[in-house]
Amino acid sequence: MAAARVLLLLSGRAESPSFAQSVCGLLGAGPGLGPWPTHCGLKRGRLVLSDGPFPGSSARLPLQRPPFCPFAALDQQLRTPGAELPSNRGVDLGVAVLLQSSDQSVLLTRRTRTLSVSPNLWVPPGGHVGLDEELLDGGLRELQEETGLQLPHGQFSWVPLGLWESAYPPRLNWGLPRYHHIILYLLVISWESQQQLQARIQPNPSEVSAFMWLGPEIAAAVAAAEDGTETLTHLPRDLPPSVLGTRGGRKSSTPGLAHIHAAADDPDHSRRQREGQRWDQVCPQALAAASGQVEPEWQPR
Repeated sequence: MAAARVLLLLSGRAESPSFAQSVCGLLGAGPGLGPWPTHCGLKRGRLVLSDGPFPGSSARLPLQRPPFCPFAALDQQLRTPGAELPSNRGVDLGVAVLLQSSDQSVLLTRRTRTLSVSPNLWVPPGGHVGLDEELLDGGLRELQEETGLQLPHGQFSWVPLGLWESAYPPRLNWGLPRYHHIILYLLVISWESQQQLQARIQPNPSEVSAFMWLGPEIAAAVAAAEDGTETLTHLPRDLPPSVLGTRGGRKSSTPGLAHIHAAADDPDHSRRQREGQRWDQVCPQALAAASGQVEPEWQPR
């Protein structure tokens, strides 16, 4: 088995969860979305998680999973005869960067439709953390690879927001999972404005088909929609269709507060195609914190 990227402290012993096990379940998570407070050790190239404090823990972060998490379902039902999950793999480690401008807009990107994992979804920039790579360094590397943005040293602060248990395919009725990650969400606060950052963005056409700047109201509305707390009174009137989708049975005719930009390789990108896009890979607790609706336990660095 490859080097463990995610370790759990269970009854005082460090263990590497197997690919097929629900990390939330192993840490004692109950039914529902959570979040469940989790103690974390953020080490180079790996993440140590526990339901209680331990020597070397450096943060206490909310851990969540989607309501349709296939690993949670597999914990509670018999496996299909002949259906096998990888036995020689553990849980991988990923990082996602919620980049916030000095005027409080948050950047999201849409994955190209040709990617084999989570195509055409709106996500924060992010990806795998390399072996022996610091978690922040991994996030900034992924940000640069996907958007071309390199943040000047000393001109941003950052804070870890939360953890998300992610699977792909994300639902059992799509097939057995082929990928299993714990994703650490980082809020990276730039000292530059949205306009300054916008001028330097050069999306990688092999990964990014469009990008969007969300104002605080829209970020909060998306978070509320994804964690199940949305009511119609929470949503601004001028939300764009890509945020509203079919929720609430209403659509908006104006672009609203979001600024959506198609990458150069996607000439078919249109307002009609943006409607109904899903946000399945955006951790609602992290997005709520980025929008100022939830206070992170760590202070920005």
